[in-house]
Amino acid sequence: LAHCWSLTNTMFLRCLILALAVAGGLAAECNGKPSPSAKPNLNPILTSDPVFVRAVPNAKLYYAGSGDDVIPIVHLWGSPYEMGYAHGQLMKMEMEGLIDNVWKYLESEVESAINGTFHHLRPWFVDLVAEFGLDEGLDLTYDATRKYSGLYFEEEMSGMSVSTGIPEAKIRRIHMIGELTKGSCSMYGAWGSATASTGSLMQLRALDWDVDGPFRNYPQITVYHPTPGTGNGHAFANIGWTGWIGSITGISSAQVAISEIGVSFPDATFGRESRFGIPFTYILRDVLQFDNSLTDAMGRMSDAHRTCDLILGVGDGKAKAFRGVQYSAAVANFYTDSDMQPVADWHPRMDSVVYYGMDWLCPGYSAPLHQQLQYYHGNITAENTIRNVTSVVQTGDLHIAVYDLTKMVVHIANARRDGASGPRMAYDRSFVRIDFNQVFAVTP
Repeated sequence: LAHCWSLTNTMFLRCLILALAVAGGLAAECNGKPSPSAKPNLNPILTSDPVFVRAVPNAKLYYAGSGDDVIPIVHLWGSPYEMGYAHGQLMKMEMEGLIDNVWKYLESEVESAINGTFHHLRPWFVDLVAEFGLDEGLDLTYDATRKYSGLYFEEEMSGMSVSTGIPEAKIRRIHMIGELTKGSCSMYGAWGSATASTGSLMQLRALDWDVDGPFRNYPQITVYHPTPGTGNGHAFANIGWTGWIGSITGISSAQVAISEIGVSFPDATFGRESRFGIPFTYILRDVLQFDNSLTDAMGRMSDAHRTCDLILGVGDGKAKAFRGVQYSAAVANFYTDSDMQPVADWHPRMDSVVYYGMDWLCPGYSAPLHQQLQYYHGNITAENTIRNVTSVVQTGDLHIAVYDLTKMVVHIANARRDGASGPRMAYDRSFVRIDFNQVFAVTP
């Protein structure tokens, strides 16, 4: 409650409501496991260079991939406001579609939660919305995070609002969704003896969320080219969706990449959660935008006002180093292969590999992920990951990025969008190979 004392009466009340709404609890283990009939992904990997589509001042659009597996790549230049304005101008229809449909999705999720049916929202937020409504619940979350977030986020949203006509408050509210929802994901970092065949630092980010939600219809890679000397960092790519400016997947020109897993099944070592701090999608973007090394990223996370329980992953292609991060309001613990936690027979340590399957305590997915990585140990590559790791473990239903941080090449797949053909899950679809050396070299 110390966060609340310096606020005005109205803000103090909102702060107090949010603080009291947060309740922690420990669960045993996650349920589920991959199907024993899971098959390798033998679809072709799409390797053609991105194709220019159109441009507006300060923005360019390219398409990577082909057919039903096309991924828009949007390049942005200028100040945060100029980037937001250009983004909205270039992708107005898609941005309106995502934001409107995310709002409808949140309304539907709240309705399901109140009716006692399946949903992806955190219980504390359901309680807030039931008491005060969706707008107020999201505004309470924003109030709790605003002082910890860079002003450039709001400046970019302001530009998006002006060029699209979407209310800035609506854009801001949907960006709180990462703090409110529950997702299960997987990751690995592999180097040294594990990737001896190539010598690369390999990293996996597999996002398992809601393939019935709106995100599958708006995949996009947003490439930021900040103006040098303005204090806005270096070039980085946000692998996500149109109009989504927080980061859950991405790579930077400094050869740094991120992975993330939402933790629904923590153990006591996580300690407490908090709603007062920087949203995790914002700190992950700051890692991409500002940090030049794994050391920088570790320092940022250690010093941050953190919020919810997560497992994060950060790789540094220059140092060929990766850390898994046990992340909560109470702790930021950084693990390599020799001290990876938790220690369990279903989560054995491996030389030159850190990995997590779906959650912190999740035998059903961590064990088969270990099995597949052990099988390919010494030859963990993007191709083997695509063919026989993510598809067999059945992780990464919404989207997947397989990073080669040494070569700066990323393989990306997205879930089937409406009207498309082929498999539904990203892990069963064709991946698109993108050379980010070329991507970051694009000029206005």
